[in-house]
Amino acid sequence: MQENRAQRTVAMVLFNDVLLLDVTGPMDAFAIANRFLPEDRRYRLVTVAQSQGAIRSSCGLKVLADLRLEDLPANIELLLVPGGPGAYDVALPELERWLPGAVRGAKRFGAICTGVFLLARAGLLGGYRCTTHWNYVERLARAFPQAKVETEQIYVVDRDLITSGGITAGIDLALAIVAEDHGKALALEVAKVLLVARHRQGGQTPYGPLLAAVPRDGSAIARVQAYIVDHIDQAFTVQKMADLVAMSGRNFARTFQREVGITPLQYLQNARIDQARKLLEGSDRPLKVVAAQCGFGSDRHMRKVFCERIGMTPAQYRAQFGGG
Repeated sequence: MQENRAQRTVAMVLFNDVLLLDVTGPMDAFAIANRFLPEDRRYRLVTVAQSQGAIRSSCGLKVLADLRLEDLPANIELLLVPGGPGAYDVALPELERWLPGAVRGAKRFGAICTGVFLLARAGLLGGYRCTTHWNYVERLARAFPQAKVETEQIYVVDRDLITSGGITAGIDLALAIVAEDHGKALALEVAKVLLVARHRQGGQTPYGPLLAAVPRDGSAIARVQAYIVDHIDQAFTVQKMADLVAMSGRNFARTFQREVGITPLQYLQNARIDQARKLLEGSDRPLKVVAAQCGFGSDRHMRKVFCERIGMTPAQYRAQFGGG
């Protein structure tokens, strides 16, 4: 029995400035799963930290770890690293030196939200597919090009690594693990207790803008970007965009993609979607009006684009994110 319990140990790493919801969300999901499981199949939940003194979370609440890093037992089921400012804003050299050995002693390992930055600094993401909070995916990809960063999924499983998007996505991660360990029916029961969806619609894409802030630095490409956003209801072609800055269509398209990272038409579509989302969130305008004001031409075309890029219809987006 003791060996079985050790095999099902879930260890959560703690450090100063940890985001507490990254810790408590998954841990509560596993704890609720335990209510439905016989004793010899339950998860054993422990927290580990550099010391067993008080750890101050990013919201100010203090917690105490069960174990010091060196006392974590071998052959655990799962090692999880949560996120927070303490994971991505500061180096934690002792923890980063400890992680590779701890991961080797775990059947699986993972990160919630920005905890993936700690795994990356410990050299544990090479060749793995992973994700993080939508606001940090570009930063992660730039800083650690050896990682295969995916931007849209709520969580990503790649062999023995599982990573999740931001904050409450840690619950989605835990539910996925419960489903793998004990079946989808139990994961659904846990989701019902937590009042969350077993499978969230649309991934991370609906939560963040598709485009970064529009540059206003006066360069040719920036002027086109600003003009598109300021006149989003207009019809555009690549040549029309090029004419705005007296460039040939071919040269403009090549320059635009080099400087922005996407094609002019991809930028245009993303700008239309972002503007439509603002109107769906902040107004009760009919979908036909929103489509016209954002340059989609018809609500049918807007619906098609939303389904392809956002993973839900405009009506579903309004129901989920609108002001009511």
